[in-house]
Order: sequence, then structure tokens, then C-alpha cells
Amino acid sequence: MKISEKANRLIDTFGTAMAAKNDPRAEGPLYAGVDLGTAYIVTAVVDQHGLPVAGALTNSRSSIRDGLVLDYMGAIAILRAQLQMLNEAGFSLKMGAAAYPPGTTGRNAQTFGNVLEAIGLRVAGLIDEPSAAALVLDITDGAVVDIGGGTTGISVLENGQVIYTADEATGGIHLDLVVAGHYRIDVQEAERIKTDPARRDEIFPLVRPVFQKMASIVNHHLKGFSVDTLYLVGGTSCFSGIETVMEAETGLAVARPGNPLLVTPLGIALSCLKVARREVTG
Repeated sequence: MKISEKANRLIDTFGTAMAAKNDPRAEGPLYAGVDLGTAYIVTAVVDQHGLPVAGALTNSRSSIRDGLVLDYMGAIAILRAQLQMLNEAGFSLKMGAAAYPPGTTGRNAQTFGNVLEAIGLRVAGLIDEPSAAALVLDITDGAVVDIGGGTTGISVLENGQVIYTADEATGGIHLDLVVAGHYRIDVQEAERIKTDPARRDEIFPLVRPVFQKMASIVNHHLKGFSVDTLYLVGGTSCFSGIETVMEAETGLAVARPGNPLLVTPLGIALSCLKVARREVTG
């Protein structure tokens, strides 16, 4: 199973737009999607047609942990700086949406929206992370597995409807800990090694057991569901080789977009656009 050409094109467009911060070409209202992740805070901006026009990415390891906002003021400061940068580049943002790890409820979920409100964005709504990713992947059936820096979120889709969600506290930080322990270095240096493509083959045997553990978690949550394809998204899914481990351990087909990190924030922005369209049509 492959990611559709349409979805990969949309993700590639977002990646290009993020690099062109001083070339605004969008006309009409803009819509923001904010992914407050353990490793990164990513803001995606789409126009009224759903096309990505801008974005921003900032390291957030000190603000978000395991899918929860621990440093509220720190998260606000990062997002305010992103919004200022986008505004100065010509992208005026008034409305945004945020996402939360699946299974997050009550005040923990609302906190994600509160961060947006604190910087002056009107909150169009909240959506769980894997469901946001499904909007970009344009899928109706299968399981979206969103492996971020601190958590792994799972959403099962059937006939276009999300019928099950779950979240587990395992993600990229656990790979960092394994690498740090092996080389006796700090976690920040381990993160640099982990994200260096030139060292992928060197550390893959070290992190394979972590991927296998993630696969066992996915298997546990998919018991009883008729799923034939896993769709991998999230920053940790960028590690080349994770898809082969997932396939071997789950026995399912695995599809992974070209840049899994950008999928969820883009989906959040599209969810914001959907809300705006509903408001217009009544």
C-alpha cells in the first residue's frame, strides 16, 4: 500500500512553503494548524483552498512532554514567536486549530486550545493527532499510527469514520535514551546522532527493539479490528527502517509518506479550514 500521489504532493508543497518564509502569495483568509509536540512545535498555514502556504518549526522538548503541556508559558512563548515571524513575512493569522494525543480529555485536552487563545488566535476546534493526519492522507480505512517524540497515537478508521483511538507514552525520546546509554552521552547529543542519516545504519540495531516494542503496542490496540494497512506519521516515523520493522512485527502493510513529521500539523490546519467552511455555509 502506498501513500497517494495527491497526499504526497500536498506534504511536499508544505515542506517547500516552510522554506519560503518571505514569499507570501496567498490571497484571502488563512488558517493555522498547531501541533504542540514533545520534540517540536509545528505550525502549518493553509489558504482558503486548502493549499499550504507557510509554516514554522521550533524545538519544544522543554515545553511539552509525553503529549502534555508541562511548561505552559514556554509553549506560549514559542508559538507567539512563530506567529510573529509569520505575520512579519506577510501571513496574517486570525484562526487556528490544535491537536491533542488520542485519549486526552478534559482540561488536559483544552490546554492545547488555551495556548492558541493566549497568543490571540481564535480557536476553531481541537482534533486528535492521528485523525488530523488522516485528513492529509485522504484515507477512509486503516490505522494511522502517529509516532512523535513522546507518544504513539493510534486511530482506526472504517468507512471514513474514526472508530477507535489510543495513545501510549512511547516515542522518539525512548530511542534517544537507548542511544545515550549505549554511547554514554547526553540525550541532546543522542538526538543529533539519531537524526543524522549518515549514522542510521550504525544505530539501527540499537533502536530496533524500541521499534519492535512500538509494533507490539500497535498489535495490542488493533486486536479485534479488521485492519490491513498501517499509515506511519510523526517525527519518529522519519527514521528509515521503522516501516520494515512494523511490517515484520504486525504482519500488516505499512505506508509512510515522504516527510511524516509534516503530516499531522498540516491535517490540523485542514481541520481548521473545514470548520471555517461550515460556518460560512451554516
